[in-house]
Amino acid sequence: MSGPAPGIPSFLHPVAPGVGDTTELPAPDLGMLKAVLDSVPGRVVAVNTAFRYVYVNHEFLSFMGLEAGQVLGRTVAEVVGEEAFALYRPVIDRIMAGESMRWEGWRDYPARGRRYVQETVRPYAAPGQPVSAVLAFNRDLTELKHHELELQARLAQLQATEQLKSSIVDHALVALISTDATGRVVEFNPAAETMFGRAREAVIGQLVSDLIIPERFRAAHIAGMGRIGAGGQSHVLGRRMEIEALRADGTEFPVEMVLWRTQVEGQDHFTASLSDLTDRRQAAREIERQREALRQSEKLTAMGSLLAGVAHELNNPLAIVMGRASLLESKCRDPVLQADAASIREAAERCGRIVRTFLSMARQKPGARAPVQVNDMVRGAVDLLQYNLRTSGIVVDLRLAEGLPEVVADADQVGQVVLNLLVNAQQALATCGPPRVLRVETGVEATRPNRTPRVWLRVADNGPGVAPEHRPRIFDPFYTTKPEGAGTGLGLAVSRSVAREHGGELALEERSPFDTGASFRLSIPVAATEALAPEPPPLLALDTDMAVWRVLVVDDEPQLCELIREVLETQQIEVATAESGEVALELLQEARFDAVVCDLRMPGMDGPGLWRLCCERHPALARRFVFVTGDTLSTGAREFLQETGCACLEKPFAPSELLQQVFACLEAPAPAPLPLA
Repeated sequence: MSGPAPGIPSFLHPVAPGVGDTTELPAPDLGMLKAVLDSVPGRVVAVNTAFRYVYVNHEFLSFMGLEAGQVLGRTVAEVVGEEAFALYRPVIDRIMAGESMRWEGWRDYPARGRRYVQETVRPYAAPGQPVSAVLAFNRDLTELKHHELELQARLAQLQATEQLKSSIVDHALVALISTDATGRVVEFNPAAETMFGRAREAVIGQLVSDLIIPERFRAAHIAGMGRIGAGGQSHVLGRRMEIEALRADGTEFPVEMVLWRTQVEGQDHFTASLSDLTDRRQAAREIERQREALRQSEKLTAMGSLLAGVAHELNNPLAIVMGRASLLESKCRDPVLQADAASIREAAERCGRIVRTFLSMARQKPGARAPVQVNDMVRGAVDLLQYNLRTSGIVVDLRLAEGLPEVVADADQVGQVVLNLLVNAQQALATCGPPRVLRVETGVEATRPNRTPRVWLRVADNGPGVAPEHRPRIFDPFYTTKPEGAGTGLGLAVSRSVAREHGGELALEERSPFDTGASFRLSIPVAATEALAPEPPPLLALDTDMAVWRVLVVDDEPQLCELIREVLETQQIEVATAESGEVALELLQEARFDAVVCDLRMPGMDGPGLWRLCCERHPALARRFVFVTGDTLSTGAREFLQETGCACLEKPFAPSELLQQVFACLEAPAPAPLPLA
């Protein structure tokens, strides 16, 4: 078989029927066999032992783009190229020894380029003869392989996308829950596990309504999802909604949910994105409480300004009533009338204390610490609340220790703490039935090593007390157990802060003196470091040898002017009065005066204006002013009084207080109390 062999070679003749086959086959039709081989959708060739082509089918010739005469009789290397034939060299011996071979892979063809083929090579030998030819069957799978590679690339891309999506879902900060059309969970990301306290393995396949929907909402949820599944109109898909959700421990919490629908293999699936709103709502409530506190602060500021004006107008008649009552008491010979005058004076003094307490509450001034009596602050606060306490049916049990040492404190700040404790007790007692008892006790702590002695104050009631769950947070800012609108949650927090600023403490005691109720204990050190105020400049000597003191009284309130005049005249002091600063300035030009008692606020030339002109024209009187005012609230008034170093007498005042200030200004011995007739 060294040259071309026309037709079908002999080794392609069909073999005889198998053993046991009794069917008589017709004589082989070589033309039919050739037609069959030419119709095979693969390349079929036969080569001799010299690897020259002895047969090729039509598919091979079409693939190579050659005619039969260009192939038959030529070697494989000549037709397909040396590189392609070199692939067969390692297995030629095995094939010639009778072994069939099969392989698949990429091959380079000179005419067709790189192709992916599947090839089977088997030896042919006549019965009892050595191998005389090699048959090769070759299928071109290039397009199929390209399609497969494309599918693999798409699959890899899909897997990468799925991994990316899975990574995003697993690391999402919001809870993502997916269900099928029946509402059973198919995905539950780690954020959902954390939020709801459930493991993913335990919830897959469970009804989402049984897992995270509170029982009272489940029927509506199931009905809504059924309506969506049936193609009905949805009011929830794609919209942000705030709903209540259920944790594994049975607690409910607010969430923001966005729900959307997706199609997976023709089936509806629903995914919900859920964010926990607990912190956001708490922050919103905190902001609202702070806003309310700011509104309350603004109200108090406005109230302070209003109180300054009201106090000035109210203190004038109160000063007149107190002074006249004292004068009347000293002049009366009838004991009954004298007692009546004393009652009027005491009532006016009580009104004065109430007004002063109000002013102390509203004052906005730098802290000024001075020796004060805790018992006095308690009595002032009780006086202020007396009407409310009495009308609420509350019995006040005062157990104030006698002879308490003074504490160095800001009386306004500590007074507010005491008042706040009393108000809290009053509000607590209003929620329970009688008997309602409010007990206030004071005392001195037992001396401890390395600790400054302290004065303590206890405010206790027999009300409902503080619930155990509230006790750890009772002093937190903006935390309140009172109903909406009844408190800001700042009172106790600010009170404890004030106590600690003074080196003391405010605490809720474990036990109350009563069987029920709350007991708060305030303690303040007896001694505290106090910066000494600068010494005022010395009084200038008066150029006078007169034995009688002369005082000028300046006030736009005629009755108050007359009262001051009468009180001073009881001590043999000569008095001149002026209803304005302008009139007072004229009198100072015409006569000698040893001191000036002057109202701070007056129409026209007020007290500060008169004082500054006196400093220029009568410098000896600069430190001999006693300013009378019902308004030490404003910043301007405080700064002016601090600038002058002069005495200040707050309205309403008792005659004895007036005389004490005037005689101190005159550097004269204090007078004896007004004699009683």
